[in-house]
Amino acid sequence: MLQGLPDQIFVMFQRLLPERLLGRVVYWLARQRTPWLRNLLIRSFIRFYKVDLSEVEHPEPAAWEHANAFFTRPLRPGARVVAAGADTVVSPADGMIEELGYAAGSNLVQAKRFRYRLADFLATDDAAVTRFHDGATLTIYLAPHNYHRVHMPLAGQVREMVYVPGRRWAVNRRTARTVPGLFAANERVILWCENPAGRFAVVLVGAMNVASISLAWTGEVTPGREVTRIRYPADTPQLSILAGGLLGQFNLGSTVVVVAEKELISWDPGWSAGRSVRMGEGLGKARTR
Repeated sequence: MLQGLPDQIFVMFQRLLPERLLGRVVYWLARQRTPWLRNLLIRSFIRFYKVDLSEVEHPEPAAWEHANAFFTRPLRPGARVVAAGADTVVSPADGMIEELGYAAGSNLVQAKRFRYRLADFLATDDAAVTRFHDGATLTIYLAPHNYHRVHMPLAGQVREMVYVPGRRWAVNRRTARTVPGLFAANERVILWCENPAGRFAVVLVGAMNVASISLAWTGEVTPGREVTRIRYPADTPQLSILAGGLLGQFNLGSTVVVVAEKELISWDPGWSAGRSVRMGEGLGKARTR
């Protein structure tokens, strides 16, 4: 009991915070263009989180419009190599692998302690997720120092965007092992994708201080109180994306979850939870038609 007390206190503290107000304050601060404030925020961020500036083409604060532009910085050309192969599944983001494996029937695993329902997480009904039972699943946590953009894990077509309102719990190991159904409770954007061999979802999970989530083709997703669904035409050229192609970004950091149909993806046994990963590294293979 005492061993979990710090986690319980941390969660209790979060319950008391005005998370929406905090998000708006962070949003405002991160977009201030006043030179001295912008420079102070960027320099403080670099120093505190030990950002790897070798991957940044323009590391000087004056090169950026505001702090959020630096947080969501692109990589220097050549900083990443996307693993080759039409059937290769690559990491969609930089970060720490929190879970890598397969769904437990109709449930996903959270921090090896809790299970939460696929249908709840993907904001759909039980019948629609039957084909995802026992399917491959991957969870990557993006720390503040990480590259904040999210990429396509497997070549395919983005067919639908679903915005799901929710809480903004901090998404880290302490909260994940304390709050049941954390990812299904948090605000998130679900991207439904289709590959010739099957269907998969890439889910951008919001968190405390994540002021917004942006998509490469529409910009910022407007937060709301209701679930919003946008279906895209199958022949939309910019939504036919190769593995490693840009999907969107967190305006700060959070978590990416990939969920695939049963037997669509097989993970490479060399990867496991607890390992750091970089966008573009090969994690497994997808079946062909």
